Parts: sequence; C-alpha cells; structure tokens
Amino acid sequence: MPRSETLVPARMRRVAIVASGPRLRDALAEVADAGTVELSGALAPATGEAVEALRRLERTAGRLDGTSRPRLRRRAPDVAELERRGARELLAGEVALHQRAERAVAHDGFALLAGWTPQHELGALRERLSAVGAGLVELAMPRTETPPTLLVPARVARPFRLLVETYGAVPYGDVDPTPFAAPIFFLMFGMMFGDAGDGLLLIAAALLLRRARDPRLAAARRLWAFPAVAGACAVVFGLLYGELFGPTGIVPVLWLKPLDHPTTLLLVGAGSGIVLLLGAHALGVVNRLREHGPRAALLAPSGVAGLLVLVGGVLLVAGLAYAPALAVAGAAVVAAGALLLYTGFRADSPRGALGVLQRLIELFDALLRTGSNVLSFTRLAAFGLMHAAIGEVVVNGTRALAGSPAGYVAAALLFALGSALAFALETLVVGVQALRLEYYELFSRVFVEEGRPFRPWSIPLLADEEAP
Repeated sequence: MPRSETLVPARMRRVAIVASGPRLRDALAEVADAGTVELSGALAPATGEAVEALRRLERTAGRLDGTSRPRLRRRAPDVAELERRGARELLAGEVALHQRAERAVAHDGFALLAGWTPQHELGALRERLSAVGAGLVELAMPRTETPPTLLVPARVARPFRLLVETYGAVPYGDVDPTPFAAPIFFLMFGMMFGDAGDGLLLIAAALLLRRARDPRLAAARRLWAFPAVAGACAVVFGLLYGELFGPTGIVPVLWLKPLDHPTTLLLVGAGSGIVLLLGAHALGVVNRLREHGPRAALLAPSGVAGLLVLVGGVLLVAGLAYAPALAVAGAAVVAAGALLLYTGFRADSPRGALGVLQRLIELFDALLRTGSNVLSFTRLAAFGLMHAAIGEVVVNGTRALAGSPAGYVAAALLFALGSALAFALETLVVGVQALRLEYYELFSRVFVEEGRPFRPWSIPLLADEEAP
C-alpha cells in the first residue's frame, strides 16, 4: 500500500465481480476468503436446502440463535452429508454464500455483483477470481454514493486507532487523525495524572495484561498499549512535578510543584489548548477543502474563518495584557474571521430580518464557543492540581500518623489505601477528561460529517482436507 495512504483513508474502487452461472459459487468463495470486498445491497432472505438443514441441526443441539460461525469449503459440498456429520459451521457458510448469490444480477448466462474494495487489493483479488474462471471489472465512481472508509495508519499508530473509531467513522475524503490524536491524548493524560509512581503502576498493569492468557481477557489484551503509553507519560510529568506516589520527596522537582505554582500551570494548560486548537483548525481546513472545496475551507467555522477568530482572539488578549498595538491587530483579525463566518452562515439562512437575526445568533455562538474551547483546556491544570492535592493529603496524613509502632502500621495502611483509592478514581476521571477534550474541543473542528466504515464480506475458506 502507498505510504501516502497512511494519512488518509485507503483509496477505494467500485468494482463488479462477474462470473458465469456455474462459476458464481467459486467466485463468491474466493471473495469471501479474500475478505477485501464490501458487497453492495441487502442480503436476500435465507432460504434453500442448506438453511433448512442448519435449522434442523440447531434444533437438535438445543440452540436456535443462529450463531454458528460460517466456514466454507472450496468445492461445493453435499448438504445432506454436512447435515449427517453435524457440520453447522459449513452449513452456515453455504447459507451466507447462497444469500449473496441470490442478489447477483443475471444477464446472458452471467452473474454480476457490485461492491467496494481498496485499490491496493485489486491485483490480488483479480488473480484469485481469474483462477476460478471469473473476472473483476472496475466501475465508475457513483456520484450519489460515498465510498466506505478503511483506515490503514502507520504501524506504530494502529494500536491507537480505537481513539478515532470510538468517536465515529472518518469521512472518506478526510485526513486520518490517528497519528495526531494518539500523542495528544496521552500528553493530556500525563499532564493531568503526573505521578511517577502511579505511572509505573499503569505500565506494570499493561505488561501483565499483555501476558494474560485468560480467554476472558482476549479483547482487552489487544489494548495493552493504551495503559503502557499513558503510564509512561504520567511518569514523565511526575518527574517534572517531583511526585512519586504524591509529594514524597523521593524524586526531585524538574520543573514545578503544581500546588506552589497554580497560576503558571493554568496558563500552560490554556496555552497548550491554544496550540492544540490551532492544529485541529488547520486539519479542519484541509478536510473542508477535500470534502467540499475552497468555499467550505474558507467560510466554515472549522475552516479559515474559525481559524482567524481563534488567532485574532489570542492576539487580542495578549495585546490587552502587553501591547495595545497587538490588540488592535488581533481585533482586526477577529473582525475578518467574523465577516467570513457571517458570509458562510448566509448561505443556509432565510432572507430578511429573520435571516439576519439567525446569522447574528450563529455568529455570536461561534465566537463564544471559541473562547470557551480555550478555557476548557485549563482543566489540564485543574486536574493536575487535584491529583497533587490528593497526593499531598495522603502523604501529610501518613507523616502525621508515623512516630510509634502502631502509628507506623496505621501510616502504612493509610498510605496504601489512600494511594490505591486515588489511583483508581483518578485514572478513570482523568481518562474521561482527556477523551472529552479530544472529542468535543478538537475532533469537533476536524470532523463535521461522519463516514461509514468499510465492512468487507469475509468467511474463511477451508481446504478440503481440513473440512469435517
């Protein structure tokens, strides 16, 4: 696959699978085994000999949920023989294949099924179909249908694709934000959860999860990189704050103690938010250009217009504090952005006084939202301060109890229980807050539409000697 497709969804092609009537099953079996084609159209109702045999077997086995995992044989099987052997998975595969075959368009002895496949899979798919006497035809891209989205980020970013998929499907024309979303999330998490000791605990939990062999943890095991990287960022910020299970004094302060410099931390949080919002706006401009062209990139709130309001607002506030000339320049930039926003809102609002009022309300909302988005990032400092305060309470309480044998025991219990409770609660709270900032403040600028994920039809094809 081209390297350029690690930053955008994989390029999709509209294709048709063409086979003669007798070869249709072989062609569909190859398509199912390849697992690289999303076939268009709804499934036909399950009918035929195979589905009846499967229902009889499931009634006999006492399971009527139809959850038998489909499998296919390369050659067309004898349905009666599969039923005699109790091969529910192979019968389920035949049912699924028959449902697809029923949706094929027949003409002059040939059958055709349309679908979507990634461009980089065309060669391999064409070879598979050619080997069974079928063909693959590329079709023109339809104007009324948007291709499905397949994200194939760089290898290092793939474990963190869930951050984007949880928010929604990336539109086909947009840039894949995974390479940017992952480091931003973990940096925000580390700033709010800055403690070297707690970070090491997260890393240890991640390594244990990776080595776990309990089948019940199979789904969670794939996510072990999340707590590992989050823990590493917490360790870095913990060293900057001088915290290891709170302000114990075990590690030196490399930057600042949060509770001693709350204003500085709040300013850093807001400044970090401004930088992140500028990056999100820049990505939004690119996406609006790719989606709807220059007009949308210029006039959308997530386009150049919104970017000018943000930049102008920053210059205006900085100018009011330090240089009046800078404030004048900032006000001019905000005015230019507001004018562009008003022009963009005009296209979707009615004419007359009511339309003017609607546009003014939308403009006021956009300006107010920009300021509130910046202020939202002060929570990076607020939760960092909260984490430090809880740690200090636990450490001070521990020191107050120490002094006698019984006191040392009580102090140890307080430190262990207090640290464990703080760790459990803050891991959850900080994780949610980092997601909130990423989704509501940043992704709301990156995305204004939602795509649909690429869902290829896939059924494993067993060799004849493997089949029951």
